[in-house]
Amino acid sequence: MASSGNAGTPLLGTAYFPPVEYFHILASWPHVLVDACESYQKQSFRNRCLIYSAGGVQTLQIPVCHDNIRSSAVSDIRIDYSREWLHQHRIAIISAYRSSPFFEYYWDGIDAILQAGHEKLFDLNMALTRHIAAEMELRCELSPTDSFVKDAGPLDFRSRIHPKSKENPIFVTKPYYQIFSGKSGFIANLSILDLLFHEGPQAADFLKG
Repeated sequence: MASSGNAGTPLLGTAYFPPVEYFHILASWPHVLVDACESYQKQSFRNRCLIYSAGGVQTLQIPVCHDNIRSSAVSDIRIDYSREWLHQHRIAIISAYRSSPFFEYYWDGIDAILQAGHEKLFDLNMALTRHIAAEMELRCELSPTDSFVKDAGPLDFRSRIHPKSKENPIFVTKPYYQIFSGKSGFIANLSILDLLFHEGPQAADFLKG
């Protein structure tokens, strides 16, 4: 693990299929820290993502085991596979994006990670984020912290990238083609899946400020 609190290094929370603004950070710095030692944050992107389905924005949420959840570091939180979330998420993503231009090109690699059976949420999130960053050819080293950081200053994005922070995003990409935009208009800052499946090799260009 990386040491914590490096000056000039952004600090993010772990996230499941993170939003576009999260990947803007990865595209803007050569090294980013991900907090592995914070307490688990409910109703955050730690275990949920937003996709664009035929009915509009759809939330996909990974259930987690609640034993000692309040006293456990986020890196110790286990995924609850007793609930049928994995099948539901796969079907939802396929239904939403199978007609997008680059779905077939990227889906198999992403799906393999989803079905790998990661025990812990943090490990699944890191595997997915690193894989997608590599597919987008982002030259960013993503490192977990080895201790909790109370305040990382202006580069602390842990609470700033949040489902409830829609009114004050840290980054909004220029509009790009979305399958359902004719019905509901362009929707910004969805999961990185939305940008990747629609723009493919050009997706990284949309992450630049």
